[in-house]
Amino acid sequence: MKFNELLLDAFGRVQERVHAVLEDLTPEQLAVRPGAEGNSIGWLLWHLARVQDDHIADVAGTEQQWLAEDWVGQFGLPFRAGDTGYGHSSAQVDQVRIRSTVLLRDYFDAVHAGTVRYLRSLTEEDLDRIVDTRWDPPVSLGVRLVSVVDDCLEHCGQAAYVKGLLGRAGA
Repeated sequence: MKFNELLLDAFGRVQERVHAVLEDLTPEQLAVRPGAEGNSIGWLLWHLARVQDDHIADVAGTEQQWLAEDWVGQFGLPFRAGDTGYGHSSAQVDQVRIRSTVLLRDYFDAVHAGTVRYLRSLTEEDLDRIVDTRWDPPVSLGVRLVSVVDDCLEHCGQAAYVKGLLGRAGA
């Protein structure tokens, strides 16, 4: 198996999980916050898409789908255009109201398509390119891609857990 195929499979699993979580949910369910303070499904999936979009665009040297395709306008969230949700307060999490699961899925799918295009363009040598010198040791492209997959799958698991809570009394 080639490294590209491995990464495509990993990011494809993220897409499968995002679609599975969004299936049969209403906008109201996207906004439910466990214990009134936990992250909602809408915020978790919006955030994972924003982080993937931001990080892949950064290493690819391209514009984020969020901006290039005016998803920022379609979502109409009260944040600066480049906001990914990182470090959001509880009040900010509460402001992420997604008007439809289709909108969220379509944005994620646009991000995924951009990721797939980028991964297909890579050579094995590209994986060693340093993309972030703020860390010790500096972060290579290969490490950054694994980090993005890890973050996305973690948030998918959290969103799936919250979806499971929706069916329980008192959730």
